[in-house]
Amino acid sequence: MTVVRLETGADLRLGNEQAPAAAVFVNGGTARVVPGTWSATSELLANELAPRFPELAFGELRYRLKTWHALDSCMDDARAALDLLGRPTLLVGFSMGGAVSIGVAAHEDATSVLGLAPWIPDRLPLDGLIGKRLDVLQGAWDRGLPGIPGVSPASSRHGFERARRLGVEGSYTLIPRGLHGAAVRRRSGALVRLPRADAWIEGVGERLERFRAKQQ
Repeated sequence: MTVVRLETGADLRLGNEQAPAAAVFVNGGTARVVPGTWSATSELLANELAPRFPELAFGELRYRLKTWHALDSCMDDARAALDLLGRPTLLVGFSMGGAVSIGVAAHEDATSVLGLAPWIPDRLPLDGLIGKRLDVLQGAWDRGLPGIPGVSPASSRHGFERARRLGVEGSYTLIPRGLHGAAVRRRSGALVRLPRADAWIEGVGERLERFRAKQQ
């Protein structure tokens, strides 16, 4: 894996760098304005799936600041990642990363968005998805708790249906007993797989397979 500094000052961690198409994992955020971190869920998914898809470059985005109070900044970081890669890209947005991915979906190299428990607030314009595709994977037991970000199925489904009313093609899939993502990180930095992590991995893998097939 190689870490590349983007024009905005954000970082993109890359594997399978020379592949002709890419999947970029876009991180979630917090209410507090804090420096960007690597996403535990994205890291687990990339570690598990990159060896299975050598035809795809895998990028993990670390924002300059990871907060939903600076969405424009996060979107600028995501656009910088797309500009750097310069190839057909599937955006895989986790939690707040769903909003960020949708916000930059109009970019010429963004072919589609895969939202993982995506936050899709009503104020977010969805026009950039027109002519593209939005797929959603959502943990059935996901909820926002005091001090712990989460996205309920009702919330992500509402955003998905907004896109469908614009004519956007896609799918919405619940992961039974799934929580908010596939992994969390210990203070030591080690990843801890959440219950149903394998279902998240396989669900993302199926959609990567579809994306890969379209690039051939």
